[in-house]
Amino acid sequence: MVQENLSLFHDDAMQTQRTYLVAGVDEAGRGPLAGAVYAAAVILNPECPIEGLTDSKKLTEKKRLALLPEIQNKAIAWCIASASVEEIDRLNILQATMLAMTRAVEGLQRQPQHVVIDGNRVPSQLNIPAQAIVKGDLSHAAISAASILAKTARDAELLRLHERFPQYAFDQHKGYGTALHMERLKAFGPCPEHRQSFAPVRRSILESTCK
Repeated sequence: MVQENLSLFHDDAMQTQRTYLVAGVDEAGRGPLAGAVYAAAVILNPECPIEGLTDSKKLTEKKRLALLPEIQNKAIAWCIASASVEEIDRLNILQATMLAMTRAVEGLQRQPQHVVIDGNRVPSQLNIPAQAIVKGDLSHAAISAASILAKTARDAELLRLHERFPQYAFDQHKGYGTALHMERLKAFGPCPEHRQSFAPVRRSILESTCK
């Protein structure tokens, strides 16, 4: 399900129906052991360029948070969506990621004529011509913008998870399998937001059962 549909469309950014709209799409959170996987879709306005767009992983948290409102305010349309931990465990992480991407594109208030996606796969559910571009978040501004939206949304979600489950220190490792996270997982076992289809989480369940 779409957990955050944050599409924003500005009347002052309206273009004619003949305008060829391209949406950039990226995800955040495929690798972590906990939390939903997020995706974002962004249609940038060429008349309102945004300086400093690049792969979100190459930006500091401060810079991502500074770019966030600028992207939201200047874009023709944008949407953030996710696939839940339950969906990740049921479908597998790849298919859940494709689902989140599809939801992000479908949630846009303006439907694009073409979609460019970071990576090497295109979601099969998309009914819009699409192209996968390896390292597209470094070469396409719309993908970079989507990368930033997805990353900031997922980081915010992990901070909320930290409030619910402070024993795991989600605020520090954001769900990734760091030494600290593995230590806490071993000590407390998994919480409902851990991905049980991931091997380290499965191992922690077996270890806690054998104690």
